[in-house]
Amino acid sequence: MSDDTPRQKTLLPRVDLPSGARRETLAVREGLPPSAWGENSEALFLTSSFCHPDAATAAARFANEEEAFVYSRFTNPTVMMMERRLAALEGTEACIATSSGMSAILLLCMGLLKAGDHVVCSQSVFGSTIKLIQGEFGKFGVQSSFVSQTDVRAWRDAMRPNTKLLFAETPSNPLTEVCDIGALAEIAHAGGALLAVDNCFCTPALQRPVEFGADLIIHSGTKYLDGQGRVLAGAICCSQQLIDDAFMPAMRSAGMSLSPFNAWVVLKGLETLDIRMQAQSARALELARWLESHPAVARVLHPGLASHPQHALAMAQQAGNGGAVASFVVNASDAAQARERAFAVIDATRICSITANLGDTKTTITHPASTSHGRLSEEQRLAAGITQGLVRVAVGLDHLDDLKADLARGLDPLAA
Repeated sequence: MSDDTPRQKTLLPRVDLPSGARRETLAVREGLPPSAWGENSEALFLTSSFCHPDAATAAARFANEEEAFVYSRFTNPTVMMMERRLAALEGTEACIATSSGMSAILLLCMGLLKAGDHVVCSQSVFGSTIKLIQGEFGKFGVQSSFVSQTDVRAWRDAMRPNTKLLFAETPSNPLTEVCDIGALAEIAHAGGALLAVDNCFCTPALQRPVEFGADLIIHSGTKYLDGQGRVLAGAICCSQQLIDDAFMPAMRSAGMSLSPFNAWVVLKGLETLDIRMQAQSARALELARWLESHPAVARVLHPGLASHPQHALAMAQQAGNGGAVASFVVNASDAAQARERAFAVIDATRICSITANLGDTKTTITHPASTSHGRLSEEQRLAAGITQGLVRVAVGLDHLDDLKADLARGLDPLAA
């Protein structure tokens, strides 16, 4: 080969799976072929760098002329296995993994936005997402509008000529509001923008946003993808072109990388994702029904309930499943009493873990107004519907009767 002959880009091998392999099979098989040692469980590659046979090959690999593992800040076999598996489950061409769910949103904004661009975002998303888009990127000239999660007209009216991105989280945290993904995709594409959907609550086990027109799917792998509250992880699932042109350059420069160990933990978590989501979601629905009947509870929010405002839409988008998170509001006369009573319910639990994390096999309980959304102003919280009496329960694999008794310890005295 002469010096001026273009080098043909080689590609890393893929697992030899039959076409049409189903989601459950992909969850335990997709990734990279085993090494020469023939391991059945995926290998964990704890290395910061990779060696090359000669200087010319190293140069080609660093120039992205040849696909290879170069440096674990942006290429690692274990991380690639996790990326390929998650992309297969979401039905996208590719995936890029990050160090946390928030770093995935950071990479999304860094890769797609510049000063003068505009974002339309649901006002019901995770509090840190609001702070990142409005606060941190606002400092660099990115404009943003926050609208009702469920009001399609509000999304359409918020569009501007410089709108580049629509960002939604469905169901939302913690109110479980459901947006119409297909309608938002139409609005985004008509305006020359992209639609990103945070699929943390459902995961691809229950919902695949790309099937409804979403361009990018965001994950906090810290939640259900891991499933046991062990590691931090994040990911963006999208087209290969977006990763090549927008996200990989930013990743190589900024380095919000997922560690190989964390990738391996999530990779193994994906193997049980489907059965965990089904089991935890079934428990959550039954718990939500029980909470609806309790006299100390003013309102219960779970997409599987017929009383949920977007129940029909949720069932259509989420494969007939409401997910594993249920939120409820305690009866109270004012905000101060609501906060006091919410705290009393949480403090009375002996089984539920009092933590703002979710997606664990252990049931968790939290007061969103003072934890996950505590950094927002009271005005922002109220706009999102997060009141002082709201309690979020992320149902795990604990026995349902034990969970009912755990919550009853705090709720029953309020009804006396």
